[in-house]
Amino acid sequence: MGIVEEAHNVKVIGKGDATIVLAHGFGTDQSVWKHLVPHLVDTYRVVLYDNMGAGTTNPDYFDFDRYSSLDGFAYDLISILEELGIYSCIFVGHSLSAMVGVIAAITRPDLFSKLVMLSASPRYLNDPDYYGGFEQEELDQLFRAMSENYQAWCTGFAPLAVGGDMDSVAVQEFSRTLFNMRPDIALCVLKHIFEGDMRPYLGLLRVPCHIVQSTKDLAVPVNVAEYLHQNVGGESVVEVMPTEGHLPQLSSPEVVVPVLLRHIRENITA
Repeated sequence: MGIVEEAHNVKVIGKGDATIVLAHGFGTDQSVWKHLVPHLVDTYRVVLYDNMGAGTTNPDYFDFDRYSSLDGFAYDLISILEELGIYSCIFVGHSLSAMVGVIAAITRPDLFSKLVMLSASPRYLNDPDYYGGFEQEELDQLFRAMSENYQAWCTGFAPLAVGGDMDSVAVQEFSRTLFNMRPDIALCVLKHIFEGDMRPYLGLLRVPCHIVQSTKDLAVPVNVAEYLHQNVGGESVVEVMPTEGHLPQLSSPEVVVPVLLRHIRENITA
């Protein structure tokens, strides 16, 4: 195993000619795909990895300068693909990783045949002509709460993000992976996610995009999915699912898994 593979806990499982790469969002790790993976391994080569900063990675490897933008995560992804000798893949990215996939696919379009984007947003802050869902004052309060008492913040944030109460299995699972992050790393990553702006780059993307979104999502208003659809440079299709929460692959796998499988297997048709 190479250095990059080891640092990101890379796992390659399954069999098949086509390769699928599954990438998780903020506050989770590769275990977030546990309901989807069993449906892929008989027909696809499946690559799982953890983003640097996830609780399953060594925090000493987290470079605050490198990850001051999503570019650092995108370069990690490209490095993983190169180290594994993968020259074309279907990339399934959740939230943060959906945008990481956009950067990587703009940089190295030859490595990607398709992007499947779940709960993705290029911009979380509202602008006069764009509704991202948050005002700066709301984000400042969120960051302050994280800084003052990270564990208390996790306890409150997890059910809001997932869309359930603390007794739900999905909320407990997200709480576990969120708690596992080092607080200063979590704050750094979330700040760059929430205050970043990927909108200027969308037109540069030429790889086909399948945009999948929950009807009700605390972090991503449903209109953002249509914004992505209208502004990516290549072909795209959008599907809004009758689900709630920012992690529907955990909270509503019975709905989400069939939808993701369909988008993985089918190509965009005119």
